[in-house]
Amino acid sequence: MSVCGEAVGAGSLPSELVVHIFSFLAAPDRLRASAACSHWRECLFYPALWPRLRLSLRVSPAERPRLEFLMRKCGWFVRELRVQFAADNYPTGGGGAAAAAEGAVVAVDGEAPPPLSPRWLDLLRTYLELVLCVLSSVRNNRNLQKLSLFGDISILQQHGTISNTYLGKVDPDGKKIKQIQQLFEEILGNSRQLKWLSCGLMLQIVTPTSLSSLSNPIANTMEHLSLLDNHILGNTTLITAVELERFVNLRSLALDFCDFTAEMARVLADSNHVPLHRLSLLVHSVSIMHKSLDNMPKDENWQALTRNSTNLRVYIMAFDVKSDDMLRILKPSIPLERIHFDSYVTCVSGAVVDLISRQYDKFLTHFILMNDVIDMSAFPDLSDNRNEDPLVLLAWRCTRLSLLAIHGYTVWAHNLIAIARLRGSDLKVLEVTEESIEFDQGELADQDVDPVHNFIEQVSLGLGRPWHAVMDIELLSVFTEPTRHFYREMQSFSEGI
Repeated sequence: MSVCGEAVGAGSLPSELVVHIFSFLAAPDRLRASAACSHWRECLFYPALWPRLRLSLRVSPAERPRLEFLMRKCGWFVRELRVQFAADNYPTGGGGAAAAAEGAVVAVDGEAPPPLSPRWLDLLRTYLELVLCVLSSVRNNRNLQKLSLFGDISILQQHGTISNTYLGKVDPDGKKIKQIQQLFEEILGNSRQLKWLSCGLMLQIVTPTSLSSLSNPIANTMEHLSLLDNHILGNTTLITAVELERFVNLRSLALDFCDFTAEMARVLADSNHVPLHRLSLLVHSVSIMHKSLDNMPKDENWQALTRNSTNLRVYIMAFDVKSDDMLRILKPSIPLERIHFDSYVTCVSGAVVDLISRQYDKFLTHFILMNDVIDMSAFPDLSDNRNEDPLVLLAWRCTRLSLLAIHGYTVWAHNLIAIARLRGSDLKVLEVTEESIEFDQGELADQDVDPVHNFIEQVSLGLGRPWHAVMDIELLSVFTEPTRHFYREMQSFSEGI
């Protein structure tokens, strides 16, 4: 071009070559480059450059113009779309886990719910607008293969705090909620290649009739389905055993535990269904309060399911569930690989931990024990009135254990040393908060040895790598963002087939 006397520059390159060059850029850099000129912008939004979008959106009005621009450019052709709606900081007047738990109590007692702050109402209003923006942009996308929506703002809703009263203040006639539900059903009805559908902790997007919008050919080829805690109370569920019969090709499934019935287990155990590889179950005290555990799978149902699905692994997260309920839920034949306890009011008992270590010693790899207590001076001690500490027995029996995270329960220093020695370098992650660790008086009385330094050294030697306790609990995402952590882990757990 230079020899011919033509102008030489980036603007004169053929579009195909520009697209190829831009394919080496990371997504944020592509977006920045799109502001250079109209030619670059046209090239940068070529469908081949955007096969997938993974967005984490702050629930803020400032996000809307950027989101509208991106979805307008990519929404009609993107093949994989993952969106997380997350309020960065819960405002006062209805925020926080403790307030949420209190909100559930208020609902049970039949009293008027506590008022939400004006900022919370603004968040709800913005949340609805962002969801509308996302869904309207992909309504006619027939290339969509994976759709994943997570709405962290509804963490209060799952505790019973966000009610129709609050929604009525931001959506008086219910038009936006109805429009969102219709758009979601339209997306399902228009889909031609959908293999992965995941909707977690979203605010009234999925209804009991939503899945009927899927055609039989799409339902028959769906590989992953996730419907978690979508504010459906009473005996109503988002999917029934009869509806599940259409999903004969499911490899992974995620549901509220109270929705996973014995009849569903029989459907999945049928020889017409391909073997199920991953099952994630969310057990919530509010769900148990409104729904019965009487229909949950019995041990013979789990046995039949594992006969048809020999490689099945189960991931359970329990929010504030009573130990008596957990002892009913944890059937011996569940191939439990991961379990995550998160408590605000109800603590896990040593009997539950002991049962887990005895029943799931061949499967368990992840054990998370979180307790968001207000009184930091009196953590429950699982080893009280026991000859052996249940956590040490867990490490001894569960030879595949690779992750152990604890906060809000007393962990004695000598027991943590024993856990490190028992599992050694196979324990890839050991996260225990500093305030959870206690020392025997005898260890503290030894003037010749610094007990803290000696403790850290012994744990590090046991693990075969340098180790330190978690000094700032706010840096531990599994504690500060339990629902988001579970949803993220559930996604990777389901993909790891």
